[in-house]
Amino acid sequence: MSTANFDFKSGDQLSPRSILIWRIVQTAVWLIGATILTCLLFFPSVGVILFWNILIPVAPALFVLAVGVWRNVCPLATTNLLPRQLGLSKRKKLSATQLGLLNLIAVIALFVIVPLRHAVFNNNGVATGIMIIAMAAIGVTMGFFYEWKSAWCSGLCPVHPVEKLYGGNVLLSIPNANCDQCMNCVIPCPDSTPNVNPKISAKTVYHKISGLLIIGGLPGFIWGWFHVPDEHQITSLATFFGVYEIPLMGLAVTLVAYLILSNVLDAKYERKLISIFAASGVSCYYWYRIPALIGFGKFAPDGLLYSLKDVIPDWIVPIIPILTTVFFFYWLVIRKRNNKSWVVRPQFANKAENLQANLLA
Repeated sequence: MSTANFDFKSGDQLSPRSILIWRIVQTAVWLIGATILTCLLFFPSVGVILFWNILIPVAPALFVLAVGVWRNVCPLATTNLLPRQLGLSKRKKLSATQLGLLNLIAVIALFVIVPLRHAVFNNNGVATGIMIIAMAAIGVTMGFFYEWKSAWCSGLCPVHPVEKLYGGNVLLSIPNANCDQCMNCVIPCPDSTPNVNPKISAKTVYHKISGLLIIGGLPGFIWGWFHVPDEHQITSLATFFGVYEIPLMGLAVTLVAYLILSNVLDAKYERKLISIFAASGVSCYYWYRIPALIGFGKFAPDGLLYSLKDVIPDWIVPIIPILTTVFFFYWLVIRKRNNKSWVVRPQFANKAENLQANLLA
């Protein structure tokens, strides 16, 4: 594998003042997350709005512009890293096969969990809260055994595949507020590799399959998801599994399209093709999500934050997703890649040893 694709330059260590500021921000965001979780469990209607209609709609745009911000402050990541920060982790390193398998499971988990929003989570705050608690428990457990972000944040987290797809041309690199030293726990490190994408590592068949599924399948999956209404009462298994039909059909269509194009086009256009599918996915999301948030959704009031039906004329609504689509295609496809990573790599724990490990990767 060519070393030209990777950033071996170690960043400067954060000053004590900078570390303090980041810890304050991480704590504040963690408390916000804990508040949302509390609302989901004890004030479900409020919690559902806060989580599904405010926090989640912001995430894709943040991943496009500055994934590193989220990677630094994600409450689940902060929780997952507690064993490591407290010196309680066994700090094991995952093999390439283990990491690839976790990445594949993460992609499958994404495609399983998201349709369940229609069947369960969009109308059940308690169920959403239990899901978050389960993820936190899994993350913390993995943190007791494995080094830094390797097992959860860069492995099993179902959000991570989307981060890698959307975060290929970020606005800026920010300091790494989690890892004080680079232990090369993941090679290549998604946080520190410029212009990362889901196919940046193809070491195992698991890596290859997960990359193909998220790049090729996500745009169609998103399109299909928005063509399924929320089920307020599940009365049969057919109704339950019905929420998967259109999303999986959409996934299959765009996955086949991606496979055909990736085999027909010259290899030098592969990165551009990935960018086009990434832009298609995030654009499709906001094409449907923004109108739904303001009361103009296909299945209103599903996904409603605040209705503006009596405030703005109908003809204005299509303009907003058109503008977001133009922006995302410019940002991800047309705009020149700036070779920035999500965060600045911290100093290597052992520069010679880790550089050699990278060269042999």
